[in-house]
Amino acid sequence: MLLIWGACADPAGLPGRLTRLTKRDYKVPNGRNESSSLYFWSMADPPATTPRRARTAKGEATRQRIIDAAANLMRLKGVGNTTLDDVRAASQTSKSQMYNHFADKGELTRAVVEHWGEFRLNQQEEDLRRLDSIRGLERWRDAMVQRNAAVAGAHGCILGSLAIEVADHDDGARRMLRADFLAWERLLVDGLERMRDKGVLRADADPEVLATGIMAALQGGYLLAQTAHDTEPMEIALDMAIDHVKTFATPA
Repeated sequence: MLLIWGACADPAGLPGRLTRLTKRDYKVPNGRNESSSLYFWSMADPPATTPRRARTAKGEATRQRIIDAAANLMRLKGVGNTTLDDVRAASQTSKSQMYNHFADKGELTRAVVEHWGEFRLNQQEEDLRRLDSIRGLERWRDAMVQRNAAVAGAHGCILGSLAIEVADHDDGARRMLRADFLAWERLLVDGLERMRDKGVLRADADPEVLATGIMAALQGGYLLAQTAHDTEPMEIALDMAIDHVKTFATPA
């Protein structure tokens, strides 16, 4: 089970199963968001618009095949340009099989958001869980750029691309993506806090502010690289964000 979490002033603002944590259970970094509560959100228990059905192994395999096909199509063509007929053809499923698992395209899209969110967060947890140095941050930057360079900057960040398409008309999907970005940013915050605790960064460094700056540079860099089909804008944006982090480095 993958757990993601973040500060949320309104527990109804995130979908899925939310478990409240008191400040005794987890200290809010730097005392920020003092009026907020902290939550775990279980991606293994995703939001659904139709009642859960007991599924056979065959039924679960069919559902996953539909999600995989939709995830690939929506990444390549976008949500708006992907039809249910496209997904049925790619997944080799019938209309009755499709509607047995998903009431409409919106529900399928939210399953795709969950799919890509889990993929990205698993990847980033692996990349960032041991982050505790400036050099480690630079290695993370290099990995992000190299992955994007492999496709010449095409497609951008899948979570950012999904957010652009669905955030203004599917609030459930928007909330899921918000939770994903909070969790991703939290991984950066944790790494920056380790750097501050080890004395790599000065005590006045604010990991939450620095992490938000890095995430903004990353997402903006993805977008510019996508339009240019060149990762140079992404490299520049991330370098500037990391250079700002370095201004808080303790003297060698």
